[in-house]
Amino acid sequence: MKRRSALVGSLAAMATATAARADTPVDLQLVLAVDVSRSIDEVEAELQRRGYVEALTNDRIIDAILSGEHRRIALSYTEWAGTHYQIVVIDWSVIDSAAAARRFADKLAEAPRAAQSWTAIGAGLVHAAQRFEDSGFVSKRRVIDISGDGRTNDGPPAEIVRDRLVAQGIVINGLPVMMNRTNFGRPPDLTLDRYYEENVIGGPGAFMIVADNFDHFSRAVRTKLVREISSIQGSLAAPT
Repeated sequence: MKRRSALVGSLAAMATATAARADTPVDLQLVLAVDVSRSIDEVEAELQRRGYVEALTNDRIIDAILSGEHRRIALSYTEWAGTHYQIVVIDWSVIDSAAAARRFADKLAEAPRAAQSWTAIGAGLVHAAQRFEDSGFVSKRRVIDISGDGRTNDGPPAEIVRDRLVAQGIVINGLPVMMNRTNFGRPPDLTLDRYYEENVIGGPGAFMIVADNFDHFSRAVRTKLVREISSIQGSLAAPT
């Protein structure tokens, strides 16, 4: 309970944080927050990481980035599991060209991966939101893109954190991965998409893209990033 209170309480401090320097304008500050809990096996973890690497260098993504007012976005990649584990894999990077996107993707492909116990979506959201504090950038939109294959079983309830972050002007989009298999002896969660819709995503224009499994993850990420970067409004959508 103390850990839960500390995580939720830290949101109040975030609301009053101010930058002490001139910030670089970008069209979007986007945090990719990726689940690395033990329910994701080694093969699935590889497919998940590869999905982001391939999506970030896709021509549609680059075109979306270059179509904005400032022709650049700021991107950060984080990973999370239980309340004990949230890390920044790649800190803020300006993506303003195909070359910049490739450099980010190469770093991501080479970064080590870890698997940790439990699934704390709320704690993962808190950690992702903290990236916006003194980021060095200013933008009209601040978005957390959170993906995972399970619902919260540790830490603060996702919906409580979601509501507080939305009140601070942060949009949360979701990418639930539907797995039609048992998870540590438990039956498959066939309503994870509904859980994400009701408890995770939030803010103006918030949406989610559902991946049927990790084999479809790359396509889902690509569709989702184009929509986020282009600020296309709407609710639910499936990969195309």
